[in-house]
Order: sequence, then structure tokens, then C-alpha cells
Amino acid sequence: MPPAAPLHADPGLQPERTVLSWGRTMMLFAVVGAVFLRWLPHYGFWTLGLTLSCAVVAGAIYLTQRRRYSRQSRGIAAEQVEADVPAVLITTLATVVLGLLGILAVLA
Repeated sequence: MPPAAPLHADPGLQPERTVLSWGRTMMLFAVVGAVFLRWLPHYGFWTLGLTLSCAVVAGAIYLTQRRRYSRQSRGIAAEQVEADVPAVLITTLATVVLGLLGILAVLA
């Protein structure tokens, strides 16, 4: 079976860079979740909730990657690319909340 034709003419264009960026963000949440696990002996079992929250955010990013890539590729082909503002806002909110909860864990 021949490989599928690309959705746009330039394979190094924005969708690939955006997928890589979201992949790094997903990996960051996984690493932060592992750091929260290391806090377990010192700060108690509620750090499992922080770890689970990080896993949920990383999983959500993973599950939306293909849809995001396809939408951006079609947008480039149609010359109408729209930013994924809700995804960025939700990820920002998750980062701020997890950071605040981490600070509260250390100070409490």
C-alpha cells in the first residue's frame, strides 16, 4: 500500500512544529507528575491527586493531537488557519493550578 498523500505541500510547515510543541508540553506534564510522586513520602497521599491531574492533562493532549494536526493541515491547504485558543487556555489554567497546588504542598 503506498503512503498516504500529505495534507499540505510543505512537510516542515506549522502543523508539524505545533505537534512537536504539544508533544513537549505533554512530556512536561508527565515529568511533573513523576516529581509529584517523589513528594509522596514527604507530603502525603494527596500528591497522588496531583499526579493523576498531570496524567489527565497529558492524556488529553495526546488524544487531541491527531485532530489538531488534521485541522491545521486542512487550514493551511485552504489558507485559513485558526488558533486553538481553548486548548491553550485550558493548558495554561492547568499549569497555574498545578503550580499553586505544588506551592501549597510545600508551604503547608
